[in-house]
Amino acid sequence: MSSPMIGTTILAVRHRGQGAMAGDGQVTLPGATPTVVKHGAQKIRRLYEGRVLAGFAGGVADAFTLFEKFEGKLQEAHGNLARAAVALAREWRTDRILRRLEALLLVMDSEHLFLLSGSGEVVQPDDGLAAIGSGGPYALAAARALVRFSELGAADIAREAMRIAASIDVYTNEQIVVETI
Repeated sequence: MSSPMIGTTILAVRHRGQGAMAGDGQVTLPGATPTVVKHGAQKIRRLYEGRVLAGFAGGVADAFTLFEKFEGKLQEAHGNLARAAVALAREWRTDRILRRLEALLLVMDSEHLFLLSGSGEVVQPDDGLAAIGSGGPYALAAARALVRFSELGAADIAREAMRIAASIDVYTNEQIVVETI
């Protein structure tokens, strides 16, 4: 199985009362010679009447399964993102089938931002910035610098940080989609 860290970059930015999530469009088949098979994949979804953004890094089929599960948890929690995130992480960690899924999720609404993993982590970043995927560390570093040394808003920070990540990480392209909340 491929690592959930290979093949994409998703960045979430909460800054000055704004929220944005950005993702690249590249889909890469792993192997001895990784091959780009798609340039414009949509890796960010709007959930719960458009009030929640969710982005994934990892296996596409795994991510779709997790999106469906998470949307169900959001419905059960009446849109309470924190409660839904904890419920998904608990089920993901304990369910025999789900715990085999290889993906990471970033989820955010107008108040919260969480990184979710199959080992039960529900991490709320201290600085309002989170990134996943192979280009995640580059996008995160760029976003931190842009927050600190620019006057850009959340969406522009997300877009520019993703462009920087795409210039470094071969698994990230410049077909960037930015969603705001």
